[in-house]
Amino acid sequence: MSDVSVVLVSHDGASWLTAVLEGIRAQTAPVAGVVAVDTGSKDGSADLIESALRAEPPIPVGVLRESGRTSYPEAVALASEALPHHGLATEWIWLLHDDSNPAPDALEQLLRVAAARPEADFLGPKLREWPSLKRLLEVGVTISGTGRRETGLERGEYDQGQHDQVREVLAVNSAGLLVRRTVLEELGGYDRQLPMFGNDIDLGWRAAAAGHTTLVVPRAVVFHAEAAHRGSRRTPLTGRHTHYQERRAALFTLLANCRGVALPFQALRLALGSLLRMLGFIVVRSVGEALDELAALVSVYSRPGPLLEARRRRRSRQSGPADRARLKRLLAPRWLPYRHGLDFVSDLAAAATNQAADVAERRRAAAADRDPSPPVARHKTDDDEDFEDTGLVARFLTDPVAVALAVAAIAFVIGARDAFGTVSGGALSPVPDGARDWWALHHESWHPIGFGSAVPAPPYVLPLALLASVLGTETTMTVLLVAAAPLALWGAWRFLRVVGRLVSRYGAPRWLLLWGSVSYALVPLVAGAWGGGRWGIVVAAAVLPWLAHAALGFAEPEATRRWRAAWRTGFLLALLSAVAPVMWWLCAILGVVVVAASAVVVRGAIRDRSVWGPPATALAVPALLLAPWWLPAVWEDASGALFLDIGRWPTPSTDGVGLAVGRLGELGELGAPWWLGLALPALAVLALIPRPTRIGVVLCWLVAAVAALVAVPLGLTTIDLTGAATQQAGLGPVLLVVHGAWITAALLGGLALTERSPSPLVLPRIAQAVTAVVGVAAAVVPVAGLVWFAGWGGDDLQSHPESGIPVYMSQAAEVAPERGILVIRGSVADGLTYQVERDDGPTVGEDEVAALTAEDREATALIGDLVTAPAPEAVAGLTERGIRFVVQPAPADAAVATRLDATAGLVRASAEDRSTRAWQVLEEPEPASVEGPRSWPRIGLLVLQAVAIAVVAVLCLPTMRRSGR
Repeated sequence: MSDVSVVLVSHDGASWLTAVLEGIRAQTAPVAGVVAVDTGSKDGSADLIESALRAEPPIPVGVLRESGRTSYPEAVALASEALPHHGLATEWIWLLHDDSNPAPDALEQLLRVAAARPEADFLGPKLREWPSLKRLLEVGVTISGTGRRETGLERGEYDQGQHDQVREVLAVNSAGLLVRRTVLEELGGYDRQLPMFGNDIDLGWRAAAAGHTTLVVPRAVVFHAEAAHRGSRRTPLTGRHTHYQERRAALFTLLANCRGVALPFQALRLALGSLLRMLGFIVVRSVGEALDELAALVSVYSRPGPLLEARRRRRSRQSGPADRARLKRLLAPRWLPYRHGLDFVSDLAAAATNQAADVAERRRAAAADRDPSPPVARHKTDDDEDFEDTGLVARFLTDPVAVALAVAAIAFVIGARDAFGTVSGGALSPVPDGARDWWALHHESWHPIGFGSAVPAPPYVLPLALLASVLGTETTMTVLLVAAAPLALWGAWRFLRVVGRLVSRYGAPRWLLLWGSVSYALVPLVAGAWGGGRWGIVVAAAVLPWLAHAALGFAEPEATRRWRAAWRTGFLLALLSAVAPVMWWLCAILGVVVVAASAVVVRGAIRDRSVWGPPATALAVPALLLAPWWLPAVWEDASGALFLDIGRWPTPSTDGVGLAVGRLGELGELGAPWWLGLALPALAVLALIPRPTRIGVVLCWLVAAVAALVAVPLGLTTIDLTGAATQQAGLGPVLLVVHGAWITAALLGGLALTERSPSPLVLPRIAQAVTAVVGVAAAVVPVAGLVWFAGWGGDDLQSHPESGIPVYMSQAAEVAPERGILVIRGSVADGLTYQVERDDGPTVGEDEVAALTAEDREATALIGDLVTAPAPEAVAGLTERGIRFVVQPAPADAAVATRLDATAGLVRASAEDRSTRAWQVLEEPEPASVEGPRSWPRIGLLVLQAVAIAVVAVLCLPTMRRSGR
């Protein structure tokens, strides 16, 4: 007679029970009988069990009908108690769920191993997914230190016999578990504090601690539907919040079974881990699961009584010390949660950067749905090549495109060699000493700059402060200047690849993508932006292709994807506008033109909100995120900042010719030889000739034309700065867009001449020869640009000129901002100018605030009195404005110096340069002399900005739901 009894627990499982009961009948190793516990089924599950098992040939069966609130541990306990009353006091109990169907030889395989391994008290089968039958679910299970259920399987892994070794594990699923009845009773069965989930791991942990052996028998197969876990069946015990029950069970299991000395650390670790998991779920917009995490944490931690009682029960049932060596071997490695965290971050980053990569394929699929004609066969391309597994180095060295990309990246780094360490010059001011200075500049309503200023900090100060908090200020600027070109190359490659696939199903050849991406990455470098310290244009060039890549999402066939693209595009546009404010105006005008063109081409499109709504949202996001900058700038009469390139002003003006050849400032002063820039517009014009890609090329020219039209009023506009200086409006973003559009046009023109063209062309011999010459010329231009930048491009960045201020004065000003230094230059005959320096002088961000701050006419009159008819009242006025020193850098005006020498309240001070004159104010200024009013509206805008950044960042990321199992 069989020594195995089946315990079957069911709840509204009629849809699976027929197959499960047939599986019990079909076992090659017979069972002694079945005791079923039905927990309040409303679909006739209990009657189905009785009728099916009492049919010929009958199997002894007993059915216990319990309420729907009966938990799984309670059901198993009731069945175990009822076994002797039904004449089934067998050695073994075989646990089955109503959604777990055993293979015909499952029990036989379990018993065979039980006979061969008599020390085993728990034996579990290999679980495969039902109804797919091939996917692996579990081959034994353990738990990580953070409560994650670890199976050791890849997601969606198919069963190919790769895990068919009998081995010891921490636990096995209760679906198909073969357990010695006496051992189960000795351990007290499943813990009733774990009504549905996690009780199998808890039982296995207690069994291992008590010295019992649990084996997984992969040749025994049970097919499991996981109805409760997947949410396809709800019970009064699970409700709708399956994740809450699973997480609560994991927390309870870890805290109930860990060592006593480790309990405080484990409790703290799980609390912090749960908060991090909540943040992760919020990032991927799984708010329900984030709330379940919080609810599970509160449920376990707010009621310590059941947890402490569970620990007491475990201690009372132990006959000796726990087998810690076995537990350490069977529990998941300590490093595993960190690997999962890295996997999550990498998956999230990959999903975020690839959201727009498949827009071409999705548009093609949507077109195929509308057109039932058979698709054109796709020929194999160099992107699809099957590389022989000869090693990474060999594959790299035999791939010319990869080698060329690496050489270009190295050339970029070599050319940017002067950016390593302290760097300043041209439009780039020195960086402050620490990130705290940028943070202070960002959140202050009143800045101790000059005689005080309420002009808001530039918008790029916030991202700089964030980076500097990790890298430091000098390293942050180094990373931006050095990594900008490689990042621009990468972004241009991705953007041009998608554009190529939009035009041709085969996409652009990799060598053509190489030319386009390297040419684009060189645009700000050969233009003189790098050598001129115009770091905003350099960084903008790195961000622009990623923005364009995200904006391609507006071409998605699905409206939901277009709305998702709006948040990504808006976030990147905000970042781009922070370093290149003109870019917002340019994108706004381009957006209006594109939407208007769409309305003309596709009639009725303007009535579809999903057509114009996403671009409008993308334009609104920067206005919201940058509100603490542009709104105060408007009401503080500093709105000129909305139209300027960032940096230290003034910078050289750019004319139309310079814009066309891609050079900033006067031709020949900065950047590569200007005649190299003639090639790109010529190539863009020639790209209009091939018919297959002409539509795409015309669109590129439309973008370039709109940008050029925007450049006209910008080039004629000048912004007044402090100190009688003026600055031309920013043309750097226009240059990037125009030349980026031309590069895209040239790439599409080149695509039309390759075998991947939408309509392959057959050129006559003369045309082939001309095309070859043009191609060679096009290839020479980026090579020449790379050689120039690597050899001489970085030398243009000059160091910050000396201020002429004695060192000890600068050191005193760094200690306290109220020890300001009044610097007077010029002469009475030719005119005098002045500026006030505090701390370590104007740094990145502060230089713009100082230049945009309106002149303090009272201070100007005071200084005029000081240098013409000095009186003690004028010196007192300096003290009230936080001035401790007065300096006349060489060459000093003797008349002014003589008057100041005779002024009461000023004392002559030393200077390293004998032609420099310096004085010290006798009275020490008070700290309050540089303090100003607090702007509550701006503080409110900063709070709004912080909330908006968090919300928009979450909306930018893709939705990723990952099961805890």
